Amino acid sequence: NLKYVENNLIDAEVFYRKAISVDSLNNVASYNLGNSFYKSQLNQEAANQYKTSIKKSNTKQERHKAFHNLGNVYMQNKDYQSAVNSFKSALLNNSNDDETRYNYVLAKELLKNEQKKKKDDKKDDKKDDKKDDKKDDKKDDKKDDKKDDKKDDKKDDKKDDKKDDKKNDKKNKQQQNKISPEQLKNLLKAMDNQEKKVQEKVNKSKVKGVPVKNKKDW
Repeated sequence: NLKYVENNLIDAEVFYRKAISVDSLNNVASYNLGNSFYKSQLNQEAANQYKTSIKKSNTKQERHKAFHNLGNVYMQNKDYQSAVNSFKSALLNNSNDDETRYNYVLAKELLKNEQKKKKDDKKDDKKDDKKDDKKDDKKDDKKDDKKDDKKDDKKDDKKDDKKDDKKNDKKNKQQQNKISPEQLKNLLKAMDNQEKKVQEKVNKSKVKGVPVKNKKDW
C-alpha cells in the first residue's frame, strides 16, 4: 500500500496483481488495483476491477466504496446514466456519505441536461428539415414557373410565327394577284390581238363556207 500512496503506479499494479494471484477472493486488492488504474486514467480497466471488487465484497462498507468509485469512472466517461445508477447503489449501502450524495445529485443534474440537449437538438433538426423541405418546394415551384414561362414563350413565339407566316402568305398572294399597269397593258394588247385573229378566222370561214366550231379543242 505504501508504494501506491507514493504514486509508483506501475509497481503498485504489479503488487496488487500478485496479491490477487495469491488470494483470488481478495476484494481489497481488486479495489486498490482499480484505484491504481483510475489514477493512470485507464478507466475501462478501473471499472472492471471495481465490478470485481463489488462481487467479492462481504460488507456494505466495501460495496459502498467500490460503487462510489465506479460512479466516478462513469462520470469521467460522461456516462451519466450509469453514474446515477452506481451512486444510487453506493447510497443503498451507505446513505450517510455526503460525498456520494453530492455526486449522485450532480450526476442526475448532468443526465437531465444531457437529455434536454438531445431533445432540443431533435427539435432543431426537425425545424431544419422543414426549412430544407420548404426551400426545395420553392425551388421546384420556381423551376416549374420557369418551365411554364418557357412553354408559354414558345407557344407565343409559335403563334407569332404562324401569324407572321399567314400575313406574309396573304401579302404574297395579294402581290401575286395584283397586276402591274405594264402587265395589264400587255395583257389587254394580247387579248386584243387574239380577238382580231379570231375575228379574221370567222370572216375567212364565212367566205370559204367552213362551219364555225363551237367545241373547244384542248
